[in-house]
Amino acid sequence: MAGRGADRPSYAELEALVVAQAAGIAQLEARVGEQDRLIAELRQRLDANSRNSSKPPSSDGYRKPPAKKDRSLRRRSGRKPGGQKGHEGSHLERVQTPDRRVVHEPEGPCAGCGRDLADAEELEGGQSRQVFDIPEELALEVIEHVAGLRRCAGCGRVNEGRFPDGVAQGAQYGPSLRALGVYLHVFQHIPYDRARQIVFDLARAEVSTGTLKAWVDQAAQGLTEFDCQLRSLLGRAPVVHFDETGARIAGRLGWIHSASTGTLTRFTSHQKRGVEAMDDAGVLSGFTGVAVHDGWKPYRFYERAIHALCGGHHLRELLAAEETGQAWASGMGCLLLDAKDAVDQAKTAGLRALTKQALLELHRSYRSVIASGYEEHPGLAENAGQRIKRTKAENLLLRLDDREEEALRFAHDFRVPFTNNRAEQDIRMVKLQQKISGCWRTEQGAEHYLRIRSYISTARKQHQRPLDVLARLASGQAWMPTPAPG
Repeated sequence: MAGRGADRPSYAELEALVVAQAAGIAQLEARVGEQDRLIAELRQRLDANSRNSSKPPSSDGYRKPPAKKDRSLRRRSGRKPGGQKGHEGSHLERVQTPDRRVVHEPEGPCAGCGRDLADAEELEGGQSRQVFDIPEELALEVIEHVAGLRRCAGCGRVNEGRFPDGVAQGAQYGPSLRALGVYLHVFQHIPYDRARQIVFDLARAEVSTGTLKAWVDQAAQGLTEFDCQLRSLLGRAPVVHFDETGARIAGRLGWIHSASTGTLTRFTSHQKRGVEAMDDAGVLSGFTGVAVHDGWKPYRFYERAIHALCGGHHLRELLAAEETGQAWASGMGCLLLDAKDAVDQAKTAGLRALTKQALLELHRSYRSVIASGYEEHPGLAENAGQRIKRTKAENLLLRLDDREEEALRFAHDFRVPFTNNRAEQDIRMVKLQQKISGCWRTEQGAEHYLRIRSYISTARKQHQRPLDVLARLASGQAWMPTPAPG
């Protein structure tokens, strides 16, 4: 017995063993907790799509995510599909003077007596139908410009006429054909070789890809004054939408920055994404209007601007948080959509602002949802100023708490839309160009493309025909934007 008792561990040894095991269990629990967090984060990344994140719809593939009807920005209007009662509709209108007439004479003998109609009396008032079509063949028109000579009757000096701007060579292509080439490549995203084929098929013009590229370069070089005026107009606009997106330029990652209003569009490229690039773009530097954006941190550097956050981004992030079990996120999403509906109804009624009582109730409800969010995350408010690892839902809650005025700017200022869709829609066409070509081979190529794209987009917003303004540009007289409010 005495021998067996001597082999037993002492109380102190047992206590030390328990302490060591407790420490090991704590380490394992911490490790499991960290792994659970990583698994949840990875699962959230896998579940991210265009509906609950800022990922583009093209990233969803062929299996689109199911849309939740109660969270869509498009609410039911209660109207039946199709044209509404009282809507006049539109159709192709006849013209008074057609370009040519084709008369279809009655065929065969008279339907009444069988007599030959060759010598029959021709009458007026027959039915007519008009067909609108393009000519069977679009042929090049060769215009010869001649500098006339005149000898002065007084001194005998010979005076010579001047050729128009842009007519500098013995034989050259004209501004309309040059405009078509630039239009196909820059606006319709058609590669140079395919654009060359289209020009030949349409007009039988043997244009090389090098010539097309030269036309694009010359067009961009002629837009220096236009770009200066465009930047100035954007800097003075009351509300401007800003966005940025990555692009492969000269073999490395670059960035495309956009500034947009309802009547103006400007794209610029830069090697960087942040403040340095925005300063070089030259709009935000001295901007004092309302800057609508997605809340990316570098925008905060511009303190003179009045900031407004995109409600569309918030709804997608809130939906992702709701899918992870965040009850407060559902409440905030409904609140933002209800506020948007209230603003839309007020605009429809011709009002210029919500009532003070409506705004007071909106902010009271907003604070209530934020408070419920903190109840779901005990200790988050107290540690808000610390740089610690947090979930996306927690970061979203802190941002909505800190940026309440910016998140609800659309309810206070009816000039500010609920979303940043204006910028996203404009920059989407630049993303389409990248999908087709994959990259810009040089920084200069990207700059030229973006400057011409800014020119065409702005012209279309101001109801100008792209081919017309491009033809003016090819003639050396670039169209200039008007200072219409955005």
